[in-house]
Amino acid sequence: MTFVVTKACIRCKYTDCVDVCPVDAFREGPNFLAIDPDDCIDCAVCVPECPVSAIYAEEEVPNDQLHFTALNAELARAWKPIVRTKLPLPDAEAWSKVTSKLTELKRCDAQGVSRPELHALVISSVPYRPAALGSPTFAIPTHEGARNHR
Repeated sequence: MTFVVTKACIRCKYTDCVDVCPVDAFREGPNFLAIDPDDCIDCAVCVPECPVSAIYAEEEVPNDQLHFTALNAELARAWKPIVRTKLPLPDAEAWSKVTSKLTELKRCDAQGVSRPELHALVISSVPYRPAALGSPTFAIPTHEGARNHR
C-alpha cells in the first residue's frame, strides 16, 4: 500500500504534507505534488496535513480518481524530491474550489521537458465528454480574474 496525491492538489500545491513525511517521499512538479510509492512507508501522517484533502490511502482513492495511483508513480520517477515546505501557488485558494482541473496538470519533468507519455497516461484515464453533451460550466481562476469554460 502507498498513499496517493489526487486532483485536489492540481494548481494548489500546498506543501504542508512535505515537512511531516519521515522518508521524503514527496516529489515536486510545476503545479502538483506526487508521492513516490517506492519511498512511501504508509505512515499516513501526511493525510491530515493536506488543507485540500488531496491525499488518500491507495485503497481509498475515489473511483473517479483511480488513475492518480499510476500517475503518482510515473511523475515520481520524473520529478525531484521536495523536503521542505514552500508557499502554495499564488492562486491556490481560488483553485482549491475548482473540481474539474485535470487538464491543468503540468506534466513536465524537473528540467522542464514535456513528457508526452505522462500526458497520455492521464488523459486516456479520463472519459471525454464534449460540451455539446451538457458538461457543466465551471470557473477557472486566472491572474486577470475568472472566466467561464465548458
